[in-house]
Amino acid sequence: MIKIHREGRWIVLITLFVLLALVILSALFLTYQVNYITSVLSLIVLILVLRFFRVPARRPFLDEKTIIAPAYGKVVVIEQVEQKEYLDGPCMQVSIFMSIHDVHINYFPVSGKIAYQKYHPGRYLVARHPKSSTLNEKSSVGIETPYGRLLARQIAGYVARRICSYATEGEAARQGSEMGFIKFGSRLDLFLPLDAHIMVEPGQQVIGSVTPIALFK
Repeated sequence: MIKIHREGRWIVLITLFVLLALVILSALFLTYQVNYITSVLSLIVLILVLRFFRVPARRPFLDEKTIIAPAYGKVVVIEQVEQKEYLDGPCMQVSIFMSIHDVHINYFPVSGKIAYQKYHPGRYLVARHPKSSTLNEKSSVGIETPYGRLLARQIAGYVARRICSYATEGEAARQGSEMGFIKFGSRLDLFLPLDAHIMVEPGQQVIGSVTPIALFK
């Protein structure tokens, strides 16, 4: 039984209704061959939508000093950058690209206090674009922990044009719980202390709330 995320329930129902209507109409008015092709394509579309909004069974990796993956996807950037937002200084950036085939739930990478939360309107460059982190629509969450501060940034992409953030400034972040959701492909950037020990490599596939990304010193 596939569990569907709350952000996708209406979309799944509407998709199912539209596809069912297409199959019925093609059966009534078109040839058997066309109806067969329509049915197969409708089934493929439904499976893709169900996969996108699925909630996977998982066992979160929980550890106070470990920064876990905030999203499913591929590590596309590991580099030192200057981050003016919240951290206001040099830090390590780790970026995870989420394709349309990945789960798009985002998780709190650490436990702590949500000290900063801000939505930024912007453009919709392809999420792999180097400038998407600064130019695209995004939502930033700054978290304070006993071991240091970090910034997690949800970034909309060319297809993904809706960011859902569940973080509220002043409330507690619980490692492994849901931080938000991005619809239809995008990326998530983590900005970490310079002395954090990075545990992933570019090109590595990571599992949200399970794969260790880095360790606080």
